[in-house]
Amino acid sequence: MTIDSDRNAEWTATRLYSRAVIRLSPLDSTEDVTDFVESVVTSDIRHLPAWTGLLSSKGKALFDFIVWPAGECLLLDCEADAADDLVKLLAYRRHRRRIGIALDEGVAVHWRSHEGDGATSDPRFHALGQRWIAPADPSIHSADDRWLAHRLSLGVAEGRSELGSDMTPWLECNADELNGIDFEKDTYIGYDAVAHAHSHSSARHRLLIVPLEGADPETLRFGYPHLGLGVALMRNDQIAPQLKPKWLKS
Repeated sequence: MTIDSDRNAEWTATRLYSRAVIRLSPLDSTEDVTDFVESVVTSDIRHLPAWTGLLSSKGKALFDFIVWPAGECLLLDCEADAADDLVKLLAYRRHRRRIGIALDEGVAVHWRSHEGDGATSDPRFHALGQRWIAPADPSIHSADDRWLAHRLSLGVAEGRSELGSDMTPWLECNADELNGIDFEKDTYIGYDAVAHAHSHSSARHRLLIVPLEGADPETLRFGYPHLGLGVALMRNDQIAPQLKPKWLKS
């Protein structure tokens, strides 16, 4: 591939086919979708978009996703492979509220590494690039490979294969460093465990992106052999300086 074609792909191949969109909509005029989502997720979603999580009762990550505004509705930018399970869990936690929760196949998630019009910086931090949601168009080429390489190069883990499902405490997923938690909230399931960990000097372990070569199999969570990188859960006192991403301060 030439330099020009590389540049063209960066500007025109923007769709993340590895992501899906769940739409939450009020089914009558008395329902407030934002109020419901605010009560079950870890972040303050009064300022959107927001990266956030749904946790187990022990404060461990079940799902992570980005919440977007859409009029009276909210859109969840989530892993495509996890979307059906996320819909089921949200429906369970909805109880009797009149809120529709369903995949919206009419829209799609897009990403680019450079700045441009009609998009918003990733809510975790600016260097991750820009995202937007637009009508689904199957003719738009995939940006999934570029997004994966870009995200891992910045040391950011996400999704069930990397965070695990009910395996990793939310703070150890770096939620405190990536704008994924509001410590003033106490409404969501898992809050007590998160608050206890936070009161005891934050996370004892951290999910990090590490070179596969020489990685400790005891700490390795998931690997990307084609990139030579993996995701590892490491104790704070075992993290070498060169493995620590710039955004990780604690």
